[in-house]
Amino acid sequence: MNTPAMPQLSSDSDFTPARSAADIDVTEPPLDTRPRRKGIYILPNLFTLAALFGGFYAVVMAMDGRFEQSAIGIFCAMVLDSLDGRVARMTNTQSTFGEQMDSLSDMVSFGAAPALIMYEWALRGTGKLGWIAAFVYCAGAALRLARFNTNIQVVDKRYFQGLPSPAAAALVIGLVWVVDDQGVRDAASIDWLRWLAFGFTLYAGLTMVTNVPFYSFKDISFRRTVPFIVIVAIALLFAVIAYHPPTVLFAVFVAYGLSGYVVYAWKKFKGRPVSVIATSTDEPDEAGLHR
Repeated sequence: MNTPAMPQLSSDSDFTPARSAADIDVTEPPLDTRPRRKGIYILPNLFTLAALFGGFYAVVMAMDGRFEQSAIGIFCAMVLDSLDGRVARMTNTQSTFGEQMDSLSDMVSFGAAPALIMYEWALRGTGKLGWIAAFVYCAGAALRLARFNTNIQVVDKRYFQGLPSPAAAALVIGLVWVVDDQGVRDAASIDWLRWLAFGFTLYAGLTMVTNVPFYSFKDISFRRTVPFIVIVAIALLFAVIAYHPPTVLFAVFVAYGLSGYVVYAWKKFKGRPVSVIATSTDEPDEAGLHR
């Protein structure tokens, strides 16, 4: 009877014994230890980029002497800037990148752009004082945004600390829009007008860095039910704005730009704290913020 032939090994290297569990190094690192790249939420940042484009567009239009289009660009940037944060919260897409992007966009659209537009429109007629006023406004916007980012955790949410930069931009650009809408051209050559622009620019720039409280409207919830008359009032407000947007919007922001000082004087008169910093007065460095 023929026995089956056994397989032959060509050499010792042709046979590798199985590794036991004790032979396996469990401390070996995984194949890919690189941190995962973080993506960027596109929806809220689209609104931020659109607001940035509004500020850039406004500067370009001012360089061409089309100041009405400049004003429309700034006001569109204001609307878009008010939406990006709300969209991020509603869709749960908040991020540190979005916060930084929003601050940079605000600096361009509500800091540098209004200063350049105002200088090109009227302040160039006042010589050195004109570009100094424009710089004061631009620096005030930068300081205000930096302070807002650092104090965001300790400020009373119902109030802004100083005039917010979008409202400051609306204050100075609203003047440009109203005067241009009246058919006035070459404002830099009109003595009273260029000094009026000088005063508006300084007022807006310096008010941004004060501690005067301006109502923020952040305690208004759009999820609550409201009386029917509120909807009627909102519809009437839209109708009034549509009747003559330059005049109505300018009047609204002039009133808002003065409201902080009214609130400040009222609180002082009543003996109430006027600071919006919501921290204790025990720390020596914070004592001055509550006077």
